[in-house]
Amino acid sequence: MSSNSTDLPEPGQSKPLFVDGPAGRLETLLAAPQQSPPGGICVVCHPHPQFGGAMSNKVVYALASSALQAGLLTARFNFRGVGRSEGAYDHARGETDDALAVTAWLRQLLPGTPLLLAGFSFGAYISLKAAAESRPAALVSISIPFGKYVENSAPPPHPGCPWLTVHSSDDEVVGYEETRAVLQAYAPPPQQVRFEGAGHFYHGRLSELQQAVLPFLQGHFPA
Repeated sequence: MSSNSTDLPEPGQSKPLFVDGPAGRLETLLAAPQQSPPGGICVVCHPHPQFGGAMSNKVVYALASSALQAGLLTARFNFRGVGRSEGAYDHARGETDDALAVTAWLRQLLPGTPLLLAGFSFGAYISLKAAAESRPAALVSISIPFGKYVENSAPPPHPGCPWLTVHSSDDEVVGYEETRAVLQAYAPPPQQVRFEGAGHFYHGRLSELQQAVLPFLQGHFPA
């Protein structure tokens, strides 16, 4: 299925397809909630392409599952150069354009419906960057990195919408206190959920992660 097809998956089903991105086709998995019509749309961004990140990541899957439970038509996709997506890694710049391309495509499928952007690790940073242009109704950031973790870039602007962040205090990849300091400087700061003992990858804690995210989604995307 290509991005010029507007056929949605049946409720509760998913289908693989390609979305036309700025550097070539982007491998995408589109999933429909049981709710029909969907109450919104969601784009989920995956971890760092140069460290094995892909849309098959289990935290990305958990985020997509939460969005589906909240009644949102949900797209996971591989950034350029990952899996079957064309192109090559572009230091967070091109990856932001990829996220915006998938967002624009999804908005064409369901015009006028509210957008959720979500991401894990590098993908959380990308979705925050993309929010400046896409203006989502809500944003969910799991273990979001800043500074030295992402090309030493300055923090992106506030997304201008309800914003939930989740981070474990013992994160061995992205320092919790470093991230917290950046988040507290936003006005207003996001809603922050702190995990204990979940590390960066939330091994064995995915159901708890979904329980932390789902009420936020249900509050901002009522069925």
